[in-house]
Amino acid sequence: MGKSELEKMHTCELYLPGDEDIAREQIKCLDRLYDFNMTRPTEMVKRQQMLKEMFEEIGDNCYIEPPLHANWGGKFVHWGSNIYANFNLTMVDDTHIYVGDYTMFGPNVTLATAGHPINSELRKQGYQYNAPITIGKNCWIGAGVTILPGVTIGDNTVIGAGSMVATDIPSNVVAVGNPCKVLREVNERDAKYYFKDHRIDFFQYNNVSKND
Repeated sequence: MGKSELEKMHTCELYLPGDEDIAREQIKCLDRLYDFNMTRPTEMVKRQQMLKEMFEEIGDNCYIEPPLHANWGGKFVHWGSNIYANFNLTMVDDTHIYVGDYTMFGPNVTLATAGHPINSELRKQGYQYNAPITIGKNCWIGAGVTILPGVTIGDNTVIGAGSMVATDIPSNVVAVGNPCKVLREVNERDAKYYFKDHRIDFFQYNNVSKND
């Protein structure tokens, strides 16, 4: 017996997202996402509880600023702890998205696991494929970044605002552009300056090591 369309979602095979079983499951997730986006800023405890129900995995001290957009409402999303997302995070979570601890997302970031064939006849029939996205620990994903299917980003990496990330990016680098490419490694100057010529005051931020 062949795989169901629901099973093909997580294998990078072509499948039909309009399948009745998929639609039935997806609408339940989208209803819950709608409820999350309707919460008030004073309902932080409620938001935290809802995210634990919506996501496949989510650690402690994660914050998402509504509105959140997600094809499956987070059903296939795996987040660590202490993750922050600003307004309009879009997760095309038709398959799994993994995000490490302490990562931050600027506004209007898109994580897109889904793609469609270049072959126009297959597109006309509605076929789709999905490939997982993995983002490491302690990354900063700048405003307006788009991350495409199958991409892995290493730990401690910064992706510059507006970048289009189509290929893997290693750990401990600053990467920018369309297509996104490594600009440089995180270096000794980054341990001393946080923005242009603004020095880090290590007496004020005494939990930050000069050697980090």
